[in-house]
Amino acid sequence: MAEVRSIGVVGGGQMGSGIAQLAAVHGVDVWLHDTDAEALTRATKSISTSIQRFVSKGQLSQEVATGALQRLRCTSNLEELCSADVIIEAIVESEDAKKKLFSELDKLAKGSAILASNTSSISITRLAFATSRPCQVIGMHFMNPPPIMKLVEIVRGADTSEETFNLTKALAERFGKTVICSQDYSGFIINRILMPMINEAFFTLYTGVATKKDIDTGMKLGTNHPMGPLELADFIGLDVCLSIMKVLHAGLGDSKYVPCPLLQQYVDAGRLGRKRGIGVYNYRKVTGATNLSSRI
Repeated sequence: MAEVRSIGVVGGGQMGSGIAQLAAVHGVDVWLHDTDAEALTRATKSISTSIQRFVSKGQLSQEVATGALQRLRCTSNLEELCSADVIIEAIVESEDAKKKLFSELDKLAKGSAILASNTSSISITRLAFATSRPCQVIGMHFMNPPPIMKLVEIVRGADTSEETFNLTKALAERFGKTVICSQDYSGFIINRILMPMINEAFFTLYTGVATKKDIDTGMKLGTNHPMGPLELADFIGLDVCLSIMKVLHAGLGDSKYVPCPLLQQYVDAGRLGRKRGIGVYNYRKVTGATNLSSRI
């Protein structure tokens, strides 16, 4: 089995930049792509800051840190990824957007390249169908933030080959991750369990059972979760949570997966969580004026 020497990562957001950082630190040459030049600037700054934080904590040597930053290149030209051994997609959680990207990647990637998706819920089989290489398409779902979280969830599509699976698993283990494997069903393992819990927390708030603070405190102190479900939803992004709930409902056809109206309302209002400064909780520095109710 050939060793992966270079990867491409498409998407310069929190997940994409985290995956790029992880690969560069572990000796892989990385092309990080985003169509937004400002997103790449933010990603580069974030990666550099994160790596230096690991150095300051004694978790990385300065030599490794310097080498990692030298192995990282950013581009807005998708063609630059043409020589990558593995290309990992980490764009918006939209099946149409991912299918379009996979079709483009299929045309420009070298014949032996594996096309992996960081999707947390969308069918790998359907993404693979958008390409001429379904046996080389696989799900490689990193947890957030990728440099810290120890898990990678690998998802095999209907036609994913054993060679593709083995190479992807070996790459995740090279990154120091523990691998779990899921069949290609909506939500896979993690979000099949996690998202309905988050959705139920929204229903608990929506129906007035308890305040957001008591819901989160109850789950943290009563079940030993490090974050409450509403706090976690803000961290993930409420738009992402809503999208996954819609995928679960469409794919599994059970009314228990219908998104809570309050979750939908927050997203409609642009209250997407930490990345927007406001979600269930307000993360902005309050300077006066706005008085937000505890429910909405």
